[in-house]
Amino acid sequence: QVKLVESGGGLVQAGGSLRLSCAASGSPSGSNAMGWFRRAPGKERDFVAAVTWSGGTTWYADVVKGRFTVSRDNARNTVYLQMNSLKPEDTAVYYCAARPIRSVYLPDYVYWGQGTQVTVSS
Repeated sequence: QVKLVESGGGLVQAGGSLRLSCAASGSPSGSNAMGWFRRAPGKERDFVAAVTWSGGTTWYADVVKGRFTVSRDNARNTVYLQMNSLKPEDTAVYYCAARPIRSVYLPDYVYWGQGTQVTVSS
């Protein structure tokens, strides 16, 4: 069993930055990868980024490449999402997830956090 707790969301102006954290308890290293997804109002849950626990391989959605950076701290069992140059369209609830079933890009991970709201004002 893995428990995930996100933090770091908030209100920021366009062009600003936020860093989200996802603290994992249980056996997160048993999850081959950790992912970040987001859900904007009235939309589906979309892939944002993912990272492996072991090798640090990363994946990004095209819309965030060059602006967001995903990283992990194995000693702290924590995954981060550094978000720079934020845009109003980045406004969403951001979720971290562990243990993808089929693909890091699909929202069918085994474990999910409760989400943290990110609001970017124009």
